[in-house]
Amino acid sequence: MKYIYLTFFYCFALLSAKAQTPSFPTSGDIYLGLKKLNVLGSVLYVAAHPDDENTRLLTYFSKDKAYRTGYLSLTRGDGGQNLIGEEQGIELGLIRTQELLAARRIDGAEQFFSRAYDFGFSKSPQETFTKWDRENILSDVVWVIRKFQPDVIITRFPTTGEGGHGHHTASAILANEAFTAAADARRFPEQLKYVQPWQAKRILWNGFNFGGGANTPITSDQLKLDVGGFNPVLGRSYGEIAADSRSQHKSQGFGVPRSRGEASESFTTTAGVRPSTDLFEDVITDWKKVKGGDAITALINNTIASFDFLAPQKSVPQLVKVYKALQGLPTGYWRDKKMKETKDLIEAASGLWMEAFTANQYAVQGDSLRINFVLNDRLGAGITVEKITVENFDSTVNNLLTKNKNLAFSKTIFVDNEKPITQPYWLKEKMQEGYFVVTDQQMIGQPDVQTAYTVSYTLRMGGESFSFTKPLRYKFTDPVKGEVYQPVYVIPSATVMASPSILLFKNHEKGSSEISLQVNANKPLQGKADVHIKSLAYDSTKTDAGFSLLTNSSKFYSFALDNGKAGIRPTDNLYGSFHYTDNQKEAVAYLSMRSINYDHVPSIRYFYGDAVKLVSVDLKTENKKVGYIVGAGDKVPDALEQMGYEVTLLTDKELARNNLQQFDAIISGVRAYNTNEWLNGYYEKLMKYVEGGGNLVVQYNTSSNIGPVKAKIGPYNFNISRNRITDESAAVKFLKPEHPVLNFPNKISQDDFKGWIQERSIYHADNLDAHYESILRMNDPGEAAHDGSLVIAKYGKGFFTYTGLVFFRELPAGVPGAYRLLANIIALNKIKGS
Repeated sequence: MKYIYLTFFYCFALLSAKAQTPSFPTSGDIYLGLKKLNVLGSVLYVAAHPDDENTRLLTYFSKDKAYRTGYLSLTRGDGGQNLIGEEQGIELGLIRTQELLAARRIDGAEQFFSRAYDFGFSKSPQETFTKWDRENILSDVVWVIRKFQPDVIITRFPTTGEGGHGHHTASAILANEAFTAAADARRFPEQLKYVQPWQAKRILWNGFNFGGGANTPITSDQLKLDVGGFNPVLGRSYGEIAADSRSQHKSQGFGVPRSRGEASESFTTTAGVRPSTDLFEDVITDWKKVKGGDAITALINNTIASFDFLAPQKSVPQLVKVYKALQGLPTGYWRDKKMKETKDLIEAASGLWMEAFTANQYAVQGDSLRINFVLNDRLGAGITVEKITVENFDSTVNNLLTKNKNLAFSKTIFVDNEKPITQPYWLKEKMQEGYFVVTDQQMIGQPDVQTAYTVSYTLRMGGESFSFTKPLRYKFTDPVKGEVYQPVYVIPSATVMASPSILLFKNHEKGSSEISLQVNANKPLQGKADVHIKSLAYDSTKTDAGFSLLTNSSKFYSFALDNGKAGIRPTDNLYGSFHYTDNQKEAVAYLSMRSINYDHVPSIRYFYGDAVKLVSVDLKTENKKVGYIVGAGDKVPDALEQMGYEVTLLTDKELARNNLQQFDAIISGVRAYNTNEWLNGYYEKLMKYVEGGGNLVVQYNTSSNIGPVKAKIGPYNFNISRNRITDESAAVKFLKPEHPVLNFPNKISQDDFKGWIQERSIYHADNLDAHYESILRMNDPGEAAHDGSLVIAKYGKGFFTYTGLVFFRELPAGVPGAYRLLANIIALNKIKGS
């Protein structure tokens, strides 16, 4: 796994608990961290999504000005499009959460979220607020402001709509409302149990010029700031660092080049005192902010002046003096923040190494877990280990570490059956349509899942005891990647997985279908079990009188489900469960564990109630063999198999060596032409396939990545626009009601467009050659109609179709009409007389 090592110390201590690979601060990092001790200013940046943030500005604030810098993204980006895999919805949000955290580890800012769910593209803040609970999300922004206490708040977007996306504008509206509400004790008084009202000095809009469009106003009266400087201690410009940060948004395909030289940012004040020359004008950003702080300034300056880059451990005694002086100040926000920064600097300057790791990624409920501890006083700073605590293990050590020699030992602990499984806190409760349900006030805003285990080390150095906490990590050596760290997860003793995820019941067909329940043992299990597949109205049970499962082994149980059987409702979700005895206690396995693994982020695990969704549909199909060109990743092939097609996945090699005429239809996956440059090389072969009687169906591609599409996808010219229909219930007009695609083999009606989710269609075809026929017309409320969601052309003996209809969302959601319409598109070349 590729990891990002922090090169700027004064953010590493705060963020390293969320990163998996330990940080390795240099003397340069420590020096910059010492200078940061004298800076008592903070700035909060607010926008709607991962990748909305201005990473260059965040880098400048955190690394040049040394302000405490935060980014509040109202959503986790759940509704976006995934360039690297098939994950959608909350799974994409989990990936984009980790991408944001990876970005922050590079640019030095901190990350926060609200409970808002990214439900997809929205064309206005009014539409956005119909799904977000406006007051709840406002309370989250107020909470983050009160907790973070920014001197200055900056929004990425204006409140007037130039941001183009309803979420963007809504984020600015909420930030400006929260600027005032956070200072009002009458607003959200339940928060005052933990925080106090806070009034920032000002809130500004950070002007932008995306693509130089006319919708990006930057005026001469705005405050301008050059953020393109070069940091000689880091050896990099802020533009170079920011590019590496932004390039972490890999699921969105947002890799950018590193920039150097001047870079101007503009700001418009939207509330508070307007600055004339500096964003922090009239804001005290040094120790004058704290009563008694003058003495702290002198101590820090002395430490900086005597800092030895070749022997940073010499600064430990002075840093201990700084820490003790801070202890003597009245309890307060900056006193507490600087105590933590000082303690982290003591750790870094001393050369201390502390880690606790396991050889197993999973801590299984009711099982044991062996933990390995390693400590090393690498620079001989004179460190005594007093105590180490983790969960139910508490050890008094009182061991003086020998310079640069490891103190290593192991301890086995028991994982209690009641130990909570490791689950993202925002997924613990059933979510609402537009937001997650989080009832613990203190969890709101937190970016990541809670660490499964934390280890507390009590150490003495410089005559003072310090307590350090570190996450327990899973560590192993990969023959290619080397030493790899990953999170540790608490998991149940068994999990289940039901398949298929969608089960189609075709109304005109009789017979039975098979449901499989896979039981996975996470530790040795044996005995008697009852296995269930059930819904509210149906329960099928099998008894296994003597099962025996080893760790990481599985057993499958099959259930026959008859179409039309009493008790089975065609819109039910069927859930599987496994009832067994574990450690002489009755136990039920009903959760499935989903694993998401990419090299650029830590491994992701979450749990959910796995279900088979029953879909009753009057579906007829023609054609049998479908080739599917793999794109950015989607679940359409699974749906095709449920429909009864034989599906062959086509990659570069398969397209090269296969005779395409064997396929009744070929479908390209979403964004296939964006993600597969090699696909352009098969244009002639695909066109010959169509001309010879084949049926080529191209799902949406984006215009931004490949520009206008002319004679590289279809047989005739057309462009891909950014037109989209975001209202999933938008009226659909049939422009060609007699066209075969609306009549064979399924008669398409308005009922087939009921129950769609998130949106209708994206990236429509435009500027069509006369050979194309537009089949559907639709529009969002108050907007002009678009005819490019489904266009079809006859070419030779075959057919070419381009569609922006979001089959990749509707099919996994079990929308019957989406299945029927796709079946008709696949059948185009089987129509008599075609």
